[in-house]
Amino acid sequence: MRLSLKIPSLKISLPLKKVIEDTEARLIEMGKPNNLEEAINQCPYLKEYLDKLKNKPNYISTLSYGVKFGEQVNIIYPLGRGIFVHIETGEKRLYNVIEPPKQDPKILEEVEAAIALLITNKEKVEGNKVDILVKLYREALKKGKLKLKGDTNWVLYYFLREKVGHGFLDPFLLDDWLEDISIPGGGRVFVYHKLFGYLETNVIVEKTEVDRLLRSLAERYGKVLSFSNPIVDLHLPDGSRFNIVFGEDISLRGSNFTIRKFSKEPISIAQLIKWKTLSAEMAAYLWLLIEAGISFFVCGETASGKTTTLNALTAFIKPNAKIVSIEETPEVNVPHKNWVREVTRLHTGSPVTMFDLVKAALRQRPDYIIIGEIRGEEGRVAFQAIETGHPVISTMHAGNLPQLFQRLTSDPINVPKSHVDSLNLVLFQARIERKHKFIRRVTSINEIIGFSSESGQLNFLQTFTYDFDADEHRFSGSSFLLEAKVLPLKGMDISNLDKLYYEMKMRAEILTWLSENDPSYDSVWKTVITVDNYGVDYVYDRIKRGLKPWNES
Repeated sequence: MRLSLKIPSLKISLPLKKVIEDTEARLIEMGKPNNLEEAINQCPYLKEYLDKLKNKPNYISTLSYGVKFGEQVNIIYPLGRGIFVHIETGEKRLYNVIEPPKQDPKILEEVEAAIALLITNKEKVEGNKVDILVKLYREALKKGKLKLKGDTNWVLYYFLREKVGHGFLDPFLLDDWLEDISIPGGGRVFVYHKLFGYLETNVIVEKTEVDRLLRSLAERYGKVLSFSNPIVDLHLPDGSRFNIVFGEDISLRGSNFTIRKFSKEPISIAQLIKWKTLSAEMAAYLWLLIEAGISFFVCGETASGKTTTLNALTAFIKPNAKIVSIEETPEVNVPHKNWVREVTRLHTGSPVTMFDLVKAALRQRPDYIIIGEIRGEEGRVAFQAIETGHPVISTMHAGNLPQLFQRLTSDPINVPKSHVDSLNLVLFQARIERKHKFIRRVTSINEIIGFSSESGQLNFLQTFTYDFDADEHRFSGSSFLLEAKVLPLKGMDISNLDKLYYEMKMRAEILTWLSENDPSYDSVWKTVITVDNYGVDYVYDRIKRGLKPWNES
């Protein structure tokens, strides 16, 4: 029997994200144990799992980017709510989810029946759904309506997982270290881990269970999923993108889904420097140009990290700027107070497309327009915006400048060839396999100088390149944009060029300090504000004296 509890007169006073947080904090009342002994004491089933292993994993209470691992990894870490993850890499790359003991479906049916009976005897039920279910569950236990053996918390865990959670997806959604969760049809779930790349999980799901969950979630988020409407995109409360392809007639192995997870805190430019995605010198160069209001695209293939880099670079936009962001799925996350955040509406009511929102943005007098990704006719309007003095930042799928030029000037974007040079800068990024690990690197930064009608091609200057063998970024030594855009904006002429390049060097050292000492997004943002208020010299002097870049007061 499928659980189908209906709660009459129910008022949901909190969004689902808050509901899930409340579940974690109050209902299961279990945080992340500090050591293995504490974990086993709280969760005896963990010992049963470990006893079956030949090679015992190392317990890590908190993962971090600074933790060093060897070629073969064997670790276990907690997610909270009594859930643990065991990762092994070697011949097989495994992501094993350890959950509380599975409950007999009949027990969950008894819980549902007992709670439904209590609800029918009440005139009115108010509050958020989790609080109601937990209160009624405990009331049913206290009044003897439910007679359960063992730890009643685990019965509650599975009951809530079905009612307000996301079923077998809950453990994966709790793990902030996952970028991607997918299933190619009925069978095994696969994940992409920020530290360990692609991993195969121990969670195996029948086709019927996948279909049931996907239909339930689509209904919960106000979408219709059926054989006549088999492709649906959902936006989860944490910002993650959930793409569903339903039915065996178009997905031969059964319904499939992919979740692109959204980080709670954006990855900062300092963290990208620490990972060597780009160099501090590159970031300092971009900082100067973004302050000056240039338009640029971040380009690359799928999963190359385009949106992550774009998000990190938005921190360089002047703190008091007005920003309008336009997306199909909200992924851009900027720290500015004067931020207008707009998304398309395609499935309900009158459609509102990217094209419509970009046109509307031109009337809102923004200092910067951020377009999540250019794929269609909105690109043509984006170039109109650039030509009327509105700087635009966006991402596009393109591996090199000729590919980008071809995409921009062909259907459905159709930017006139002679107008493409209104774009100032193009940054290319790639995902590269190195020593059996995938890394992301900015492979080049290109300044667009102009369009040659004779050759039909763009003239450009490659200011930064990537040396694949040495894994290093190299500066060409000069920049047309710094000289033509930034110098005049600072009221300087060509005789002050050395001063400008010295300022770039100071900014690079400031960013290096952040990458080595405090690479959080918040720290980068506070540093940008301090530079805007007091100047680069002031912040540079602070780090040279061993102080933080920003004032503590």
